[in-house]
Amino acid sequence: MASSNFVDYVKIFCRSGCGGSGSAHFRREKFVAFGGPDGGDGGQGGSVILRGNSQYWTLIHLKYKRHIFAENAENGSGARCTGKNGKDAIIQVPLGTVARDAETGQIVGEVTADGEELVLLKGGRGGLGNWHFKTSTNQAPRYAQEGGPALEGSFVLELKVLADVGLVGFPNAGKSTLLSVISAAKPKIADYAFTTLEPNLGIVEVHDHHSFVMADIPGIIEGAHEGKGLGTRFLRHIERNSILLFMIPADSADIRHEYQVLLNELTLYNPELTDKKRLLAITKCDMLDEQMMLEMSAHLPEEIPTIFISSVSGLNIVKLKEMIWQTLQQENENTIV
Repeated sequence: MASSNFVDYVKIFCRSGCGGSGSAHFRREKFVAFGGPDGGDGGQGGSVILRGNSQYWTLIHLKYKRHIFAENAENGSGARCTGKNGKDAIIQVPLGTVARDAETGQIVGEVTADGEELVLLKGGRGGLGNWHFKTSTNQAPRYAQEGGPALEGSFVLELKVLADVGLVGFPNAGKSTLLSVISAAKPKIADYAFTTLEPNLGIVEVHDHHSFVMADIPGIIEGAHEGKGLGTRFLRHIERNSILLFMIPADSADIRHEYQVLLNELTLYNPELTDKKRLLAITKCDMLDEQMMLEMSAHLPEEIPTIFISSVSGLNIVKLKEMIWQTLQQENENTIV
């Protein structure tokens, strides 16, 4: 079975460049007997830098290149010539990448904007040449400063998908089918659990040429926060979504209970997820009439806006898109305030 192109977790080893040493040089020219110190400074060692790139969507380019070294700087020379700086090692990463120290687990930083840079390891400083140390009592210093040492360390890079809407539900809840209907995305769809093994993104167009990004997250099962099923591997992608669309099939035995199980898994994984705006879509309603939907409404969770949809027949799909768009606008207004 071919490996997936979607890689959202890599461990890399990095080393910055050494700083160049200063020069202990003295000016030597014809007819100049005592030219004095003129040793130049050493260059600055190269740094290891993460840079956000909106054209990237996976960390697969780092899967087989896990040792990244910046360039060492050159030493200073005579005539106060400064050594050449070491070249930085720029690591292009998709937006939403989080860097952690591999040993301590502490978050070093995250990249969320195109062109944003995060310095993982700073290059060694350049040493000062001997002309810096000339004083009235020491006219000919025969020493210079050494360059700063290189830094090294291991880092874990995790990708958290950036999307406006995240689809949350058990396996086979109809998440991939919905994404394929309302966007140009073509996720794998089949009648068995865990058909989706990686997040799929789709751009959903609404009226007046507006659009939003929807993410199809692999199905959650009870105990996912402890690693069951696909475990916490994909739960982190939900953290980046502006709003969460819970999806539960109409033929479920207890819709209210399933919603509580899903919400509980998110809460146990990260309590801050409960602060996100939530919507509930009852899927696979193409066989229900209005009377059955009305009867089911009495047994649905009261604290969340709910809509009955069918990706097959198109029932309330347009209404769902409008519902999501209005919720996103409200969230944006609240963020600005």
